[in-house]
Amino acid sequence: MKELLIISPNFPPINAADMHRVRQSLPYFRELGWNPTVIAVIPKYVEMGQDPILLKTIPEDIEIHRIPAFNTKWTRKFGLGNLGYRSLWFYRNLVKKLMKKKKYDLVYFSTTAFPVMTLGPVWQKKYNIPFIIDMQDPWRNDYYLTVPKDKRPPKFWIAYPMAKRLEAMTMKKVNGILSVSSGYPKTLMERYTNIHPDMCTVIPFGGAGIDFDILDNLSLENKLFDKNDGNINIAYIGRGGHDMYFAVKAMFMAVKKGLQEDKETFSRIRMFFVGTSYALDGKGLKTIEPIAEEVGIPENVIEITNRLPYFEAMNVLKEADLVFIPGSTDAQYTASKLYPYILSKRPLIAIFDKSSSVVEILNKTNAGNCVTFNKEESIEMLSDRTYESLKELFKKLPFTPDTNWDEFEPYTAREMTRKQVAFFNKILEQWQKE
Repeated sequence: MKELLIISPNFPPINAADMHRVRQSLPYFRELGWNPTVIAVIPKYVEMGQDPILLKTIPEDIEIHRIPAFNTKWTRKFGLGNLGYRSLWFYRNLVKKLMKKKKYDLVYFSTTAFPVMTLGPVWQKKYNIPFIIDMQDPWRNDYYLTVPKDKRPPKFWIAYPMAKRLEAMTMKKVNGILSVSSGYPKTLMERYTNIHPDMCTVIPFGGAGIDFDILDNLSLENKLFDKNDGNINIAYIGRGGHDMYFAVKAMFMAVKKGLQEDKETFSRIRMFFVGTSYALDGKGLKTIEPIAEEVGIPENVIEITNRLPYFEAMNVLKEADLVFIPGSTDAQYTASKLYPYILSKRPLIAIFDKSSSVVEILNKTNAGNCVTFNKEESIEMLSDRTYESLKELFKKLPFTPDTNWDEFEPYTAREMTRKQVAFFNKILEQWQKE
């Protein structure tokens, strides 16, 4: 049995998007030959919401270590809130102790708290151990260099140079890169000559059917809408952002056209966008409702920037009449919650760049309607196609999608874990040959 050390600062009960890969894989690592040890940050030091039900999905016999982080009560006085920076010292100290007791074969960073990844080269040199990075989002994000300054994230002027420097330090020593999108390894290979295709793989998040098995046995209140209220309730759970402006506006323009041509149906639409900001509860800036105001359909759109607990969010999807996934103008973007959307077994419409992996998956599984776009076409053309797709879906409501579950099997959590393990074995073999 090989020993795997997993670095996952955001871990259940923390309700964060970047912990799902690890959470979904833990039940299967041992049967595939790897014994996992997880190091996570103590929840009280993480500025994110919690969902204790998430702990039900973690096998009880997994070795989990919890470390503190510097308290934001003090670090924010210096403008520092990033969990990666705040936990760096504590990760280094604990791993030093663990390495004295056990020989680990591989370190696996699966997080968007990117600064902790700088420990990879340190441990590689000191303990002669390879490390793999799971790229779920860009670390150094050049996308925001292409947009006006007022559209950039807060503190971009200091965060970007730091990310650029730290990413370079880390990537020049990395042994393997696992990613949710083919675009991320491609970008890294262009930046760093040491990274080559043989040390990269693309593995999306898997679909965890156990989540919906657990949900079926819970009595959770849907605080957003009554599924029997006579409206057409459309739900999106996930981040917002200016990079989704094109897809979201096309959807809203389609709804506006529907209000003009079929008011009886389209006036019943209520669109809920939930958890659209990564900011602390109550401090998120709305990025969706302003688009609804611009298009002229504010009464049809409700945006809640706060994140819901994970299982409450899944319950909202399950009770929606239709679920919606907007894509980004960044073609590398893939929706991290795609598989829960499919597993919710609700009618689905997505608007994505034609080169996104989401398009291929939805087409293969027949799990929903996918309206595609490219950067050259007009938003009017996209909204017209979206309108036609909505009309098609509304004619059939209520219904359950005729999803091809055989085609979905390769995207399950078990199969995605199998792919991860195959990659671990490959990288370890390469390391041992060097």
